Amino acid sequence: MLPFIPSPIDFEYRMVFRAVANSSGRMQYYKIPKGKKQQRISKNEFSDIYNKSKIIAIRPLQDDSTLSPIQMEIYVK
Repeated sequence: MLPFIPSPIDFEYRMVFRAVANSSGRMQYYKIPKGKKQQRISKNEFSDIYNKSKIIAIRPLQDDSTLSPIQMEIYVK
């Protein structure tokens, strides 16, 4: 597993979108407005955000306890 190295440069973002696997391996999608609680969203909404938004950073979420191949946070402006 490659270590995650955070950016030393601070950046402004409006919202974070998160794709994570739950304990059974099913993907769950969330949006997290800056400074607020996360809200569950649909896979289609996450896909639209990923394909159509101005993404400023993608953070991989590496977790050995899940078998999910991809988990990430997407920061949008």
